Amino acid sequence: MGLTDDFRAIEPNESERLAVAKARRERDRARQEMMRLETEVDDLRRIIDVIDTAEAVEMKPPTWLSPKKPRSGKRATLVVMLSDTHFDEVVRPDEVGGLNAYNRHIAELRLKTWCENVIKMARDYLSGVTYDGVVVLLGGDLLSGDIHDELKETNEDTILSSLLHWSERLGAALTMLADEFGKVHVAAVPGNHGRLTRKPRAKLRAKTNLDWLLAKMLERHFAVDKRFTFQIDDGADTLITIYEWGHLLTHGDQASGGGGIGGIWPAIMRLRARKAQRAMAVDQRFDTLWMGHWHQLIMTPGLVVNGSLKSVDEYAFIGNFGYEPAQQALAIVTPEHNVTWQCPVFVTDRKKEKW
Repeated sequence: MGLTDDFRAIEPNESERLAVAKARRERDRARQEMMRLETEVDDLRRIIDVIDTAEAVEMKPPTWLSPKKPRSGKRATLVVMLSDTHFDEVVRPDEVGGLNAYNRHIAELRLKTWCENVIKMARDYLSGVTYDGVVVLLGGDLLSGDIHDELKETNEDTILSSLLHWSERLGAALTMLADEFGKVHVAAVPGNHGRLTRKPRAKLRAKTNLDWLLAKMLERHFAVDKRFTFQIDDGADTLITIYEWGHLLTHGDQASGGGGIGGIWPAIMRLRARKAQRAMAVDQRFDTLWMGHWHQLIMTPGLVVNGSLKSVDEYAFIGNFGYEPAQQALAIVTPEHNVTWQCPVFVTDRKKEKW
């Protein structure tokens, strides 16, 4: 056997060459993904640094939520939930059978209508009640974000531009409520759409979420306005005490399931039972659980599931989900009976929205 034959004998065969080529492609893809993740982490660190390096605003829980002595007369605290607004998402009527339309302009109209109807319900329909203030529960999914490619393609604006735009509009809405009710306590939790990571996460869940950042921007904006207090925890839930009644706010995406004849009830009630069991074990009892996420308004003793500002979208239409108008939850909490009165706040005006 000659020298040429020796070299030919050690040359890789076709299957070996294909395996090497495949390994190289996988290596290159892994490197590209690592570079993408490193860029994403750097972006997140810069956003967090902006918040962490800003001047800290320390606010204690407002005393008016838990007065030392009961006040005379018919006094109560108004509680309103604002969640699943999905700001800057675009829904086209021709893609949902004409059931809905949504864009930045329509969302602005609905947010304004929400404020006006909250005030109208408290002032005109529930006259005779003196309000100690209003608690605003920001329940997550305020922005639709870029967690899906189709959202990136169709959203009204980029994430950072959306943050700037809607922080101003939400600030105007909260000011409107403060002008009417005097005192405003804002509690906020992150949703699943606002996350800046591809998959939902447990660690740094809030600080890698647009909902947390938007709430922090509002807190900074109202830092010098003594009518406002904020409760923005770094976890997935936050507990608010109103007249010694516990109200636990969460987004609702921790519940799993929701299919079959029972619908969303088994998943939600299982989630409530687990949270109640843990809360009792650590002496952090709550009486009412508030959540969003499901875009279905449900108001029962001990549980409030919020609707949405967006209403039907393409995902719900393709999934053949039931129709529900754009609406948000409102409740009156009294010192004697906790949640005493509940109602929806409708926000759609098709004539003004022109669809």
